Amino acid sequence: MEHSPLTAVMAIVVATGLIGVMLTLSAVAPRIIGRRWKNVPIDETPYECFSVKFYLVAMLFILFDIETAFLLPWAVTFKEFAGQKMFVLGEMAVFLGILVAGYLYLWWRGALDWE
Repeated sequence: MEHSPLTAVMAIVVATGLIGVMLTLSAVAPRIIGRRWKNVPIDETPYECFSVKFYLVAMLFILFDIETAFLLPWAVTFKEFAGQKMFVLGEMAVFLGILVAGYLYLWWRGALDWE
């Protein structure tokens, strides 16, 4: 099924319009329907404080999640790249290099140390 350029233009216009509406409402709505009481000291405390370890583990999860999300479909469709296999292998090597750099960063920061 082919899509006309008009479909893409309409999607961009709708997305831009929604972004504009959301930004306008986020700026105007708190003044109109926002809270009307004074700040209490409890309002200025953080809701939850996570340790840095939590964020490092989250980065590790995202790192391996992204790897699976991109590597598996690439491996399944690799045989379809008839004359471009070396180029496609090079692109995947760059991707895996960035992935390994992220993995080494997490290792260096101690995200893999389960104390």
